[in-house]
Amino acid sequence: MSKVHVLDHPLIQHKISIMRDKNTGSKEFRELTEEVALLMTYEATRNLPLKEVEIQTPVAIARTNVITGRKVALIPILRAGLGMVDGAVSLIPAAKVGHIGICRNTEPSEESAVDEYYCKLPFDIKERDVIVMDLMLASGSCANAAIAKVKQSGVMSIKFISVIACPEGVAKLQENHPDVEIYTGALDEGLNDDLYIVPGFGDGGDRFFGTK
Repeated sequence: MSKVHVLDHPLIQHKISIMRDKNTGSKEFRELTEEVALLMTYEATRNLPLKEVEIQTPVAIARTNVITGRKVALIPILRAGLGMVDGAVSLIPAAKVGHIGICRNTEPSEESAVDEYYCKLPFDIKERDVIVMDLMLASGSCANAAIAKVKQSGVMSIKFISVIACPEGVAKLQENHPDVEIYTGALDEGLNDDLYIVPGFGDGGDRFFGTK
């Protein structure tokens, strides 16, 4: 089974198209990010395990299914990944939320491709199925480092969700984390010289927080 899932649901595709529009303002961009994150989380949790239970309805006993097994943790990559949390939490209210702050290192003299400036994970994260979230999967450096950090905590089950991605970022994650399933709403052409996704939607963090 492929570890890369491009979600072609019409609602996801429609909302991402509006996000791409340069005339879409921050308020609408934020709302769309939350809505898309909810829909993508729905798809990414499709295989959660179930067990059959008996429920007393007002009419009779129903044999029905509830989620069983490990609980979920959501780990957004700061800062753009923050925009996806509310949508995911509205779908999984019991999920715990951690945060990882990682940014690309633009200094060519530095050995590391990224700088980690913050990390706070749930204390019981190794007992949970983890969804790492970021608005974009561009070069893949930040996502790669964030997933490696989560794995250091003993987590065995990780999925990665991004609204848009490009082949370079997908290839980096597949090379370094072949066990991680990738869910994205669009797989774009690639990166330009400034490492922006083409056609993409520009700097997702700036557009979400209104700092462009």
